[in-house]
Formats: sequence, structure tokens, C-alpha cells
Amino acid sequence: MSERVFISPAKYVQGKNTIDRIGDHVGHFGSQALLIADDIVWRLIGERVTDSLKASGVNAEKADFVGEASRHEIERIAKAAAESHTAVVIGMGGGKTLDTAKAVADELDARIVIVPTIASTDAPTSALSVIYTDEGNFETYRFYKKNPDLVLVDTKLIAEAPARFLASGIADALATWVEVRSVLAFGGKTMAGGVPTIAAEAIAKRCEEVLFDYGILAYESVKAKVVTPALESVVEANTLLSGLGFESGGLAAAHAIHNGFTALHGDIHHLTHGEKVAFGTLVQLALEGRTQAEFDRYIALYMALELPVTLEDVKLKDASREDILKVGQAATAEGETIHSGFDVTPEQVADAIIAADRYARLYQSKLR
Repeated sequence: MSERVFISPAKYVQGKNTIDRIGDHVGHFGSQALLIADDIVWRLIGERVTDSLKASGVNAEKADFVGEASRHEIERIAKAAAESHTAVVIGMGGGKTLDTAKAVADELDARIVIVPTIASTDAPTSALSVIYTDEGNFETYRFYKKNPDLVLVDTKLIAEAPARFLASGIADALATWVEVRSVLAFGGKTMAGGVPTIAAEAIAKRCEEVLFDYGILAYESVKAKVVTPALESVVEANTLLSGLGFESGGLAAAHAIHNGFTALHGDIHHLTHGEKVAFGTLVQLALEGRTQAEFDRYIALYMALELPVTLEDVKLKDASREDILKVGQAATAEGETIHSGFDVTPEQVADAIIAADRYARLYQSKLR
């Protein structure tokens, strides 16, 4: 019998203006911190974080994040920090910055604190990084021996970020239950190893419920730049529930389709991770043979959040069958997550991509 495995960060803290109390949570980790952020995020919160750390007796050094979450970027930052006796690495910003911070902390054998400034993915809580080439193409997953020591989410920062990022996070999180139930049905393995626990199943299912209940309200809250109970619920779903759900419950086709898109060139690479996962989720529903009513439910929410639902929306309106097949081939490559939930060929994936596009356009035609 396969082992059931559940993993999670040591601590999760979420609330309005909680960034100003980061020193209270990390002061006991050690006296030397490395802060990794890009210039935009640094201007936004750098001084607040360093002031809070200083008040707790923690000295902070800054490392600039530039480019991609690539091997070269990880090596560059880790090498520069190797002599500073770093006790804790604090990653601040979006998904690629956070994934880089996790890898740097692993290289330095330091504690890792994750401070997302947008709720655009479920990466913050996980013990893995998505590694890209310097050109931005998906390369591999990098796994770690433990999850972050702390994930700290300031919902005021989330509310002040562009609404597109929250919508992208909702799309990423909406894939959680779709993929976990596929892994459960197929008997596949999770990102944590072993098979899903009852806890992971319950968390993934509740994640979807929260997003359908409060997703649009949270989206409107961010448009108004206000923190509301709906936003708090959706930020937790995007970050904690989806993070625990995908890692201890498993990924399947939706994220494999996202990775498959990196095989193509063009404007699709200007889309966010969640925007590509949104379409990948529709493709997974097509692969599973889900009902029209279920498709319509997802498409309606995606459209309300201004997320892509057609090939035209993901900048592939003129893609040839050969191009779509390339996505199918990349999505079914050895080691891809699709194999945890499906036994399918590249041709079947290509057919599902084309079908998902048609189903979405059928729904849109009924609205005219």
C-alpha cells in the first residue's frame, strides 16, 4: 500500500498590514537575513521590512532579483551571499522571485520566509520551485526537503496590486480540485510523494467552493483597492488552500498543458501562469468528458474574471494542428504531471485543446 503524505509550511500568517510585524515572526531564526526582491517590490515594502527586522535585532542585506527563476539566477544570488552567514532568506514579490528565494535558501542551508505581494499563484507554501531557462521556457521542478518556515501574506498589499493578478491566482487555484480529484480517481502520486490524504482532498474541495462563492466579490474588492472578508477568503484559498491542495493532493493535466504551452513561441508567453492554467483546466475537463453544465460553470466564472477561455484568448487563434500537437507532446513528456491523472497520448491532448476552444465559443455564442 502506498504511503499517504501531507506536507505544509511551518507557519502561515495572513492579514492587513501584517508586513509591519514580520520581525516578530522571524527574529528567532537568526541575526542575518538576505532579502530577495525586484526593484518594484523593494520600493514598495523594502523599508518597512528592514525596519521591522531591525527592531527585532535582525540585520538585512538586499539581493536584486532580475530575469527568470533560472539556474543562473539562483547561482548568481547564492554565490554573492555565500560569505554573509545568512540565517534566513526572505523572498518578497511574485512567483518567480519566491521560487528563486527558495532555491537560494536551499543552496545556503538557511531558513526560508516567503512574502508574496500578489495572490497570483499557489507557489508560496510549497517545497518546490518551478525552474525556467533564461529565455523563460519551463525546464523542471526543483524539490526541497522542507516547506517554507513562514509564509506571510499582507492582504493590503494584495488589494493594492492589479486585479489581473488576483484573477490569475483564482484560475491557478480553481485547477486544484479538478486535478486532485483526477489523481484520486487514477490512483496517481502527489507532488509530496505517496498518495493524497483525506486532509488534502478536503482542502482542495473547499478551495473550489470558496472561489466560486467569493471569487467575483474578491475581484471587485481589488478593483476598488479595499480589503474585505471576501478578499481575505479568496487570498487564503489562492495561497494556502490551493498550495496545500496541489502539493499534497497532486497535479494532473491542467498544469501539464500550461507547461506544454512553453513549447510554442509568440504572444502566449505574455500571459500569466494562472491565465494559461485557466485554459489548461478547460482542456482537462474536455479530457475527462465532463458535462456541458460543468464547462459552462467554469467558463462563466473565468469570463467574469476576464480570464482566457478560447485559443484566441491565449494568443493561439491561428495555431495549426501541428502547433497544437507540439503542446500535446510537451504536456505528455516523461515526468510531466499529466501522468498522475491520465493515460493519454499527445493526439488526445491536442483533440482536447481544440474541443475546449469550441466548447468555450459555444458558451459565448449563447450570450450574444
